[in-house]
Amino acid sequence: MLSIPLFISTPEMMIVGLVIILVFGSDKLPEIVRGIAKAMNTVRNATDDIKNEISKSADEHGFSKDVKQITQQIEQVKDQIEDSGSIKRKF
Repeated sequence: MLSIPLFISTPEMMIVGLVIILVFGSDKLPEIVRGIAKAMNTVRNATDDIKNEISKSADEHGFSKDVKQITQQIEQVKDQIEDSGSIKRKF
């Protein structure tokens, strides 16, 4: 799943990439990208482990029904918000 940060367009990302190439040089760029990819995979694996531990703990203590009910309520609220139209964010 590809996720693009909000409010950053393609030309802006290209400028950032150009600055990175100028600062670090094209020979170091693959090494930097590999390091970033490893860090992202480590974070993803850690969050998956934490989610699994929370799920196991909830199942052991009988909270899984409560979690499902809360999740359903959250989905209902999301649907109501989507049906009512867009919401403007305050910055």
